[in-house]
Amino acid sequence: MSQDAAAGTDAITYREAEEGDRAALVALGRASFDAAFGHLYSSDDLNSFLHSVHSPEAVAAQIADRDVAYRLAFKGEKLVGYCKLAANKGFGEAALINSQAKRPITLSQLYTDPAQTGRGIGAALMDWALAEAKSRRADAIQLSVWSENHDAQRFYARHGFTRIADIDFWVGKHRDDEFLYERML
Repeated sequence: MSQDAAAGTDAITYREAEEGDRAALVALGRASFDAAFGHLYSSDDLNSFLHSVHSPEAVAAQIADRDVAYRLAFKGEKLVGYCKLAANKGFGEAALINSQAKRPITLSQLYTDPAQTGRGIGAALMDWALAEAKSRRADAIQLSVWSENHDAQRFYARHGFTRIADIDFWVGKHRDDEFLYERML
């Protein structure tokens, strides 16, 4: 194999999601969530969450939804990361009380293959999310992050997000303490 061909196999490419990406998105979403948080939950709670949020039907509906935008990262043919923005699903009263945003958008997932973490994929996906949110005329991006996920909190802080409220996040019947983060655009 030539050096150029070998170098090309390590390159990360990015594009929008297509219907044919559904199975890969389901698999990476489930694997990433399980790797990071699976140890926190009973198998019933974890399975309930994974089968509702990362089901083939849910992902297919989101790919088709004009209010949802995906950006996918590939290493060769393998999906190694993705980011999902959605018209603000709302964080309830916490967002209304603690935010000045009038047209926020939600960053609901930013996942990378655990073997690819720390290689700049998350930063590239975040850059896309910021640009995409602006192109959709959002005035803020909001997201939630688990209160004990300090690495993610540092990542979001580096990208200009600040904690604006404490909220609940449910995985099956298990409630997590989460932080609502926001970046005004």
